[in-house]
This record gives sequence, structure tokens and C-alpha cells, in this order.
Amino acid sequence: NRIMTKKRKRQDDFHKVKLKVGKKKPKVENATNVNFRSKRIHLPEQLNRDDGGPTTHRQLSIKDLLSQLHHYNSTVKQDALQGLRELLASHPYLVEQQASTVLPEVAALFTDKDGGVRVAATRLLRFLAQCIPAEHVAPFFPLLSAHLTCAMTHIAPGIQEDALRVLDVLLEHYPALLSQRHAVLLANFLELISQRRMGGAGGGARGGAGGDKGAGKGSYALSISTSRSVTAQQWRLTVLLRLSRFLQAVVEERPTEDRAEGAGFLSVWGGEKAVVTPLEVTWEEQACRTGAVRVFENSGAKPTPHSTYRLRPETEPGAGVSEGLCSAETVQGFAETLVPLLLEVWVEAMGGDRAPSDSGHLLSEEAMALMFQILTILQLLRRLAPHRDQQDMLDAWFRNSYLNEFKQHFMKNFPYCQLEIARHKKKTDAKRNRQQVVGGAAASGNVEPLALNVMLCQVMVSLSLRGRGHVTGQDADWLGPIRAFVTDTLSNGGKLGSKQLAALLEVVWRMIITQQSRLVTEELLQAVYIQYQQRNLGLPVRTLLLRFFSQLYIQEHQNHPHIARSRMLARWLASVPVQLVQLGSRNPQLSAQLLQTVQSAAAWGNNDVLRNLQAHACNIYDPQEGCIVVLPAELQQHLVQILYFMPAFPADVLACLSHACNTGRVSASLATALIRTVHLRSPLSGWSSSSHDVPVRDVDYLSFLFSTLTGFSSEGLRELQQADEEGLLPASALSPLSVFSTPLQQFTHHWDVVEEVCHCLETLGSRVQCFEILQNAIIKNLCGLVVLPDCVCAAMLRCVPRLLDVNFLPSDTLLHFLSDCSLSMLSLLLQLEQSARKRDAVWEACFAALSTVPRLLRLLLQSLRVCDLCEEELPLLAQILSLLLQHTQLRNHMAANNALLQTIIQDLTRFYGSETREQWLTDLLYCYSVTLSGHRANIAVRDIY
Repeated sequence: NRIMTKKRKRQDDFHKVKLKVGKKKPKVENATNVNFRSKRIHLPEQLNRDDGGPTTHRQLSIKDLLSQLHHYNSTVKQDALQGLRELLASHPYLVEQQASTVLPEVAALFTDKDGGVRVAATRLLRFLAQCIPAEHVAPFFPLLSAHLTCAMTHIAPGIQEDALRVLDVLLEHYPALLSQRHAVLLANFLELISQRRMGGAGGGARGGAGGDKGAGKGSYALSISTSRSVTAQQWRLTVLLRLSRFLQAVVEERPTEDRAEGAGFLSVWGGEKAVVTPLEVTWEEQACRTGAVRVFENSGAKPTPHSTYRLRPETEPGAGVSEGLCSAETVQGFAETLVPLLLEVWVEAMGGDRAPSDSGHLLSEEAMALMFQILTILQLLRRLAPHRDQQDMLDAWFRNSYLNEFKQHFMKNFPYCQLEIARHKKKTDAKRNRQQVVGGAAASGNVEPLALNVMLCQVMVSLSLRGRGHVTGQDADWLGPIRAFVTDTLSNGGKLGSKQLAALLEVVWRMIITQQSRLVTEELLQAVYIQYQQRNLGLPVRTLLLRFFSQLYIQEHQNHPHIARSRMLARWLASVPVQLVQLGSRNPQLSAQLLQTVQSAAAWGNNDVLRNLQAHACNIYDPQEGCIVVLPAELQQHLVQILYFMPAFPADVLACLSHACNTGRVSASLATALIRTVHLRSPLSGWSSSSHDVPVRDVDYLSFLFSTLTGFSSEGLRELQQADEEGLLPASALSPLSVFSTPLQQFTHHWDVVEEVCHCLETLGSRVQCFEILQNAIIKNLCGLVVLPDCVCAAMLRCVPRLLDVNFLPSDTLLHFLSDCSLSMLSLLLQLEQSARKRDAVWEACFAALSTVPRLLRLLLQSLRVCDLCEEELPLLAQILSLLLQHTQLRNHMAANNALLQTIIQDLTRFYGSETREQWLTDLLYCYSVTLSGHRANIAVRDIY
């Protein structure tokens, strides 16, 4: 039993509990209770950190990010560069604060072994360059340039490729700073596509103008690398593209006279032109001074000083640049190294891209882009010389050293065309896209055959010699095709872009100056004129063509007889006045160029221009729509200056000029200059001439002065007689004339014009004859009018006293007219509110006329009849008399007419005979008693009462 019991217990220990469906599972005795309760512990001071400035979304400060740039893991460095860009973009004020720290760290990553890190560093550099100006980067730029040099000369091809992207960023944002580091960078460009020949280091920097012997091989030879991701031709295109941009930056940033000349084709062959600043002389101001007018040497031209700018010397001898590019010799040394390499690249592009059956002038797209960069670099090498005379020396050296090679390789298949290649549509992979970007296809764009041919013409024409003998001699074989190409391109009727046209016109300019052949000049100018006559040309193209003809005539026609005798140029000059009329105010820039041409041609006495200027003078100086009123003020001044060279001034032209002076669309100062110019052309101003050469007839000139003095045309005065205008003072006993009040601006403008007309009339020979003519004109044109503008009345009152001679007695008709004008103007000033300037001008004119013209004051007092006045007009009469009594200049005249004055005052007193006297009457009696107290009257003042 005991044995059975132990066995049963042992079986119970391993007994398996049978679970039944639907029954709850029994709990295990040793089950662990996993339920728990927790409480949050809040410690406010535990997570506080020191304020280290702004952070990224990963809570990394700028110090943390900069420290991660030195991490061994490339992913960490990329994340740090992206974090720096995020941090600086969200906090712009940190850019300049941390520039001294961030820029050296970023520059050190230009040579990082990981490509992703270099790309991220370039992106960050581009972002920083957009935010930091050049003057703030200048202290750190030597360090940036040093890291860039290390990257460009690195042994790894990938680092060299990314270095060119860094160079693009610096060229875009800091071209001036980068151009100063040319001494090292130019050698780096050479080493990117070539390597030194064994035993030939330094040989290319010497030789000078040693002829064709030194042009065969330089100290460098083209290199080929099989480890690059692009072909050798694509890599050379990439390097040459950056080299051309770098040389362009060096040329543009040099502060010499060629900086201004390099922008356009006109100034390149115009010689060294100094800047002429015109000296404005106002003779009225100079007349009152004791000192003399300053006269400058060279007609006011300030010679452009030679720049003290020096590029840094080459630290590495044998690269072709032993010192800064400050002379033709140093540029020549660099060219001796570079030009043979460019010729090798050209030959390689010509020979490797063509099937045996293709023509020699057909080029693939890639070869065309490569050859275009070669020609661009050659053109920029010429402009590296800082001065014009050094450029001529450099051109002569190029001709002696490389003319044969250029003719053999460049002109053999000229002009070039593009080879059409059938392309199959394929999926572009990432490697293909990388080859296009690195190879420069995306950066340089598609080069059109026209751009390549025009650039080739520019390079070759610069090698031509001056003189007619060279055209028919040794240069005819290659200048002939160039001239034919240029002529055909300009005259075939196609539309050209502004850049291509500027290059073609530069070629035309150079060929005209150097060949000195009338036949060649006519052929080229005819082609340019055909292009000029095309319709719907863009503004840049039209401006280029206009500037070409204008500057060719202004700068070169005096020095070159074949240009002065050109029929095409004379034909264009003859059409300039017509173009000026047709253009009008649509484009002031083109109008300014046309005016400059017309003024220069008129000053030089060009008969064609003067004849057409005379024929279209009425349209140019039309007071409604002519150039004299629609163009800006500075161009209106040129139009007035052109009048000095006008052959003749017919009556219709003088009528237009008079109306232009009075319309108000020409400033008062310019109107006075116009009047003075016409006065100087008139024989009445004092100069003598034969009757056949008189530009202005005396009758027409005097009519011009009177029309300008009046300020209104005869049609305008007739319309004013029937108009019911506001501001019109009706006629009355105290205002015999119905005076129209003109606006203040019109009145002041006309008042300045009147002063100049009076000055011109005073300078005429016989004052008696002049006054008699003026008197007849006033009687004939103004005395019969009922309505007159206030400016006309003021002008007559101002002019008559200044011209009146003591030995001449004016007619009664003129005196009655002036009396009516004076009384009407005094009534107008007292009834209407006028500005201070207008009131002072009118009072001065009225009192001057009343005190100067004899019997004028007596006639005015005789016209004052108290019996004809209504009660409202009596105070106005008293105010007029008070003004006359108070004026100092009229005191003696009033005393001489005391009898009339007493009669008027007696009539006023009798009219107001009541016991209560008006204040205005009291004031009048007081003025009378004070003014005439020194003169014994016929009756006492008490008798008046």
C-alpha cells in the first residue's frame, strides 16, 4: 500500500489537467501579477540647458554643426551642412556674424573624398554667396581661393569636376575678387586640360614676337584621363567654358579705360576717347562777376588716367604668366602657352567628329560649342591688355605668330554649319545627365552656327592690317570670304539678335577702318542699311544700328575721307530729320541719338542734313505735336541749339517757334534761349551780311517778337472775344476792357518771355523806329479788341515804357489803349484775389507806364467820371486813387494833374454829402492831404468839404 501511495503521488505531480470547452481556465498558483501603478515625477529644473543661441529642428546649435564637419562619417558631415543651411536660412542675422567661422570650414570641404559632401558644401557656399556682399567676403577670399586651387589641382577627377562648380558660384557672385586671383587660377586651368612637356617648362613664357617658330608647340601638351565620367572633349569644353567666363570677369572688372570700351562695338575702334563734360555758362550771371569764365584744356575733355591696377604676380614659374597681366608682354607670355593648346583642341574637334564623306564645314553640336569657346578665349586674350596701344601691339604679335595657323585651321572650311544627326529616343539615365552637366552642355547651351561664324570673323578681322594695299595683297584671300559672309548675313532679310548684330557691326566697323577702301565701305554700309530699313525691329537692335551709323559719322568721318565721301552714309544722314519727326516721343533714347547726329552734322555744315532739317522744320518745331514739345527737357535743349545752324527761318517756322514759346510746354528758360538764338541769327542783332545770305528777314523777325510778346495767336484772341469764360472781368466804367485772368503758371511763364523779348528789342539799332513799329502793331492787332488776357495787357504796359524814346511822342490811339489797359488791370487786381508775384508784376508794369509815358496819367484821370459810376463802384475808384497817390514815382505827376484830381474828389464828396462819411472816402481825403501837402492847391482842402 505504501508503495502504491508513493507511485500515485508521483503520478499526481505530472498529472495533466484536462480543459473542457466552455469552462474557465483555472489560475496557476505561481502566476506573476503584472499589474502596476505609476505616478509622474515633475522636476522643473532638471532639463534646463544653457542658452547657446538658435538651434535646428534636431536641437543642434551652430557650434555642434561645425564640430560635426570634422566627423569621419560622410553622412554626418552632409547632415551638418544641411543643418547649417537650415539654421542660417531661418536666422539671417547669423550669416554675417558667423561668416568668419563658417566660410573656412565650408572651403575645407572642397577637397573632401565623398562626392555628396562636396555637393552639399557647394550648395551651402551658393547660399552664403547670395547673402554676404563682396566687401564682407574680401578678408576671407584668399583662403577660399587657396582651397579652390587645391580642388582644381587635386589628383581625383571628381574633386576637379566639383571644383568647377565652386568656381561657377564665385564667378557669379564675386567676379571682382576672383579676377584678382588670376595668377594662380590661370595656371590651374592649364593643368586641368594639359600637362607639362618633358624639358619644356618655362619655354612658353619666352619668345616674345618670335614669329612662326614659337607658335608650333608650347610648354604644355593636351592630357587625356580615362578615369573621368565624361569624354575628353566634354571635359575640355567644360574647362574652356569656365576659362572664358573667368577671362571675361578679368576684363570687365579691370578699372581702366577699356572697361568702358569693352561693352560696345563702337568705342572699341573709336580710339581713346576722353569724357567731355559741357560747361553751362549763364551770361547774365557772368556779366555781374569780376572774374573770367574758366576755360579748360582740350575743350573741357578730361583725359582718362591710366589705372594703377596691378594683378598679382605668378608664384609658379613656367606656367606662361611670370607677372601680373599689366602689360602686353605678360599677356603675350600667357598666350604663348594657351594658344597652341587651343589649336590642338580645335584640330581634335575638327578631325574626330566627322565621317569621311561629310563636308569639312559641317560640325556636330558638341564640336561647335567647343570651337565657340576657343574663339571666345582668343577674343578675350586681346582685351586683357590694359591700354589701347598695348592692344595694338598684342594684335600685331598675334598676326606675326599665329596668322598662318589661324588661316589653316579656322578659315579653311569657313563658314561653318551644323551637322544634323538622327537621334533615337532613349531613356536617359543618371550617368548620362551627369555627363551633360559636367561636360558643359547644359551650361554653355546650344551654339548656333551664326554665333560661331561671327565670333570667328571678330577674331580674324582683329589680325588685319591698316591700309589699302593689304586688302589686295596678302590679306585678300581670307578677308574676302569674311566680307562676303558679313554682307550676306546683314542683307538677307533675316532678323538678328542684339548680341549677334553687335558682333557683326564691330566686324564691319573694323573692316571699314582698316581697309580704307571706298568700294568696301559702300558694300558693307549698304548691307547694314538694308538691315536698318527692316520693319518691326526690337529696341536693342534698332538702337545698335542707330548708334553704329551715328558714331561712325561723328567719330570717324573727319579722319577718314572714304567714310566722309560714302554715299550710303550720306543717304542715312539725309533721312535722320525725317526719322526724328516720325519717331516723336515714342522712344526718347532713340530720339536723343538722332538729335546728337543732327546737331553734329549741322555743326559741321552737312548740306544733306541741313537741307532736310530746313524742309521738316515746321514738323519738328510744331507747337502741338512736334518734337520741341513732346520730348523731355534735356532733348528740347538740343533742338534749340540746332536752331543756331538752321540755314533760314521762314515765316512759317518763326510762327511755330513763337507758338512753342507761348504754349507753356517749353520751360521759360528754354523759351528765352530760343528767342535769344533767333535774335543772334537776325541781322538786326548787329552783324552785317549780304542780302542773299540773310537767314531771317527783318519783317519776319519783328513779327516773331511781337507774336511772342503778345502770347496769344490772332485766332486765339478772336475766339476769346466770343467766349464766356470764368474769371472774365466784365467791362465797366472802371474797366474799359474785359480782362481775362490767366492761370498763375501761364502768367509767370509769359512774363519771363516778355522780359527776354524786351531785352531783344532794346538791343536793336534805332529805338525810335523800333517803337514806331511796335506802336503800329499794337494799334493794328490789339486796339480794336474788347476782351484781352491780363498777360497781354501786362506785356504791353511792360514793353512800351522800356522802348519809348524821349524824342518820340506816342499816338493818341496808343495812349488811350494803354490808359484802358492800366485802369482795367488796376480794377482786376482790386476785385479778384491774385497771387503776390502776379500782383507785384502788374503793379510794377502799371506804375512804370504811368510814370514814364507822357499824358498817360492825365488820360487815365480824365476817364474817371464819377457821374458814370454806380454806388458799388465808388469805393473801388477811391482805392485806385489812393494807390496812385501813395506811389512815390507818381507823386509829381499827380501834383501836375491836381486839378483833375480835385474835380474827382469833389464829385465823390458831393455824392456822399450826408453827415456820415464812409471810411474809404476818409482814407482818400487823408492820402490826398498827406501826398499833396507840399503843393499849394487852387482851392483849400476845407473848400472841398
